[in-house]
Amino acid sequence: MSNAYLKLVTPSIVNRTVMPQRRPNSALRTREHLTENEVERLVDAARKNRWGHRDATMVLVAELVDLRWDQIEFASGALHVRRVKRGTPSTHPIVGDELRALRRLQREQEPKSPFVFTSERAAPFTTAGFARMVERAGVEAKLGFKAHPHMLRHACGYALANKGHDTRALQAYLGHRNIQHTVRYTELTATRFKDFWRI
Repeated sequence: MSNAYLKLVTPSIVNRTVMPQRRPNSALRTREHLTENEVERLVDAARKNRWGHRDATMVLVAELVDLRWDQIEFASGALHVRRVKRGTPSTHPIVGDELRALRRLQREQEPKSPFVFTSERAAPFTTAGFARMVERAGVEAKLGFKAHPHMLRHACGYALANKGHDTRALQAYLGHRNIQHTVRYTELTATRFKDFWRI
């Protein structure tokens, strides 16, 4: 017995072998770095989290996800940076605020771990976990665009370039093997053309 109300329909779904393209970053936001003011707002927003001190300290410390306590020399105020993506390792000075924040974090860390930043389950913090925390802090800080962890690295590069540090010193500080990756920070520095018309 056939049903007059049912009919055979051809499927409208097209099977693709290639996934749709992700929108470029320029369509999502106008720039890929944060200003110093935006970094401060991000730190303040991270302080409001349940683990506020840890989260605010994570925003201050670069190269952090797998950072271990044995990489930090509290007596001399130095951080031994191991790079990801085949970057050049280096030793960075740790200034007052960051040093105090790390000392407090070490005192309050329970249970103790060889890793500086741990989750609630005492496991090392993951890259994805840090990215979610930065994104949530960006929303809380009302930045107006989606923040991601690499914006903090770019913010560091632009801040140092704006303070007049030369490109080679920036390259070493950021661990870039190729100077082409560092030039982007000096190209957009606000002080680059400051005294062009003064003689």
